[in-house]
Amino acid sequence: MIVRFGYVAMSVELENASPSKTMTMASFSKLADREAGIHRLERIAEENLRNTLRLLKHNRYLGVHVYRMTSKLIPLATHQELADWDPYPALANSFAEVGAFIREHDMRVSFHPDHFTVLSTPRPEVFSNSVNDLNHHVRMLEAMGLDERATNNIHVGGSYGDKKASALRFIEQFRTIERRITERITLENDDKTFTAAETLRIAEEVGVPMVLDIHHHAVNPGEERMADLWPRIQRTWDHFAWNVRQSEARLKLPPKLHVSSPKSLSDPRGHADHIEIMPLLTFLREIAHLTPAIDIMIEAKRKDEALLKLMDEFRALEASGEPVRVIDGGSLEFLQE
Repeated sequence: MIVRFGYVAMSVELENASPSKTMTMASFSKLADREAGIHRLERIAEENLRNTLRLLKHNRYLGVHVYRMTSKLIPLATHQELADWDPYPALANSFAEVGAFIREHDMRVSFHPDHFTVLSTPRPEVFSNSVNDLNHHVRMLEAMGLDERATNNIHVGGSYGDKKASALRFIEQFRTIERRITERITLENDDKTFTAAETLRIAEEVGVPMVLDIHHHAVNPGEERMADLWPRIQRTWDHFAWNVRQSEARLKLPPKLHVSSPKSLSDPRGHADHIEIMPLLTFLREIAHLTPAIDIMIEAKRKDEALLKLMDEFRALEASGEPVRVIDGGSLEFLQE
């Protein structure tokens, strides 16, 4: 089994490379010249895209092939008071440069829209805003020239007092969204409401891949073991190959995991600075015989530092005789024992 690791948005190893610089609506509203304010927003977005490219080059140097981009590349892009602003023409070259680098080096990238993007909501205006936000994320991926392997990961959402009704509402409302948006969606179990098994049933129903978060499962487990669910979760990624417009061979993706560790006993849902290797290693050992390849997103406070530390721990395991082989700075192979 080939395992590739990635990290989220920011680097603690690379200085002055934030891809999330922003301007608040309050600051924008104070500007006397609206057109000048929009130009300023576009300059900030260009800087965010330049720093995204710097981070991708940093990842290439490290040997990291998986990366989650920040949703904050374009400040205020979905704010209702700027609904008449189309930033994409001004940013076309910057987006194209980022996308060209991703394609050239065959990197796997994704977004994780914020928690307010909720498709199970009973409120029509919240649903409309959620679809608008997803459309914005898709437009960014399209501006990069990336195909449907570049995805947007979301949660099911809240239960609103009736989890079964909320799940059905998610399914019904999901089916009203245009395909260019839904074909890029992956669905993740959360740490409070929808368990892995519940999320899996919804993912199977709407035909999208499921991302298993093993930390969320630990604090919101339901009644099923992750290893028992894994064969079905893995099969949801087969849907990705035949559910898109391109060729199956070109678009087939490995399944994806999220991994993080509890911040503390008093805050088990919070994310720690680094990753505890043993829970992850235990699960990978359980599925290695079933899974030829898997990509893992590290959700740790220390970002790429946490990834590098984890790879050092795998090198130590390799040296001790564990059947793993480190391939590069972000990849390893589980060997058959």
